[in-house]
Amino acid sequence: MTAINTNFNTELAERFHRLPTDEQLALFWFIYTEMGGSITPAAPDAGTASTGIAEGLYNQVKEMSREEQLQVQRDLVARKNSLISREYGALSDTTKLLFWYLLARGMDDEEIIPFPDDYQLSGESDHLFQQIKNLEFSEQITLFRDIVAPMGVDPDAVPHDRNTGL
Repeated sequence: MTAINTNFNTELAERFHRLPTDEQLALFWFIYTEMGGSITPAAPDAGTASTGIAEGLYNQVKEMSREEQLQVQRDLVARKNSLISREYGALSDTTKLLFWYLLARGMDDEEIIPFPDDYQLSGESDHLFQQIKNLEFSEQITLFRDIVAPMGVDPDAVPHDRNTGL
């Protein structure tokens, strides 16, 4: 069994979360592009119900305009209190990971707003990307879960917002 260096993963996750919102989305896209084949089964222990829940949330996003699709992703990363952020926040970490995988596949299939072909990562993001690529598979999956876990809004952890009704 491979030991996972949780301190290093925690540091990488913290560095990821300190990046600007769009840079986090970009780095996530580069990670998927580079390692998508190994991330595909990243949620093998997600049951049929979890898969259905992730697909249901994905389908909600898929039906939106391109601008709304991008805004949903930004809202999740920024932890903005919205209905989809709350639905996402109620998911298990494994289901969250599966949802992001579905979004990336949707970008490939052009069901979700595609990533600009000419986008270049910032120096900090590229350095982080190189470090992530050098992790063992189990460390990568743990890191990805650590990245997606705090995104969105835990509906039980925020007070009612009279302005949004949430």
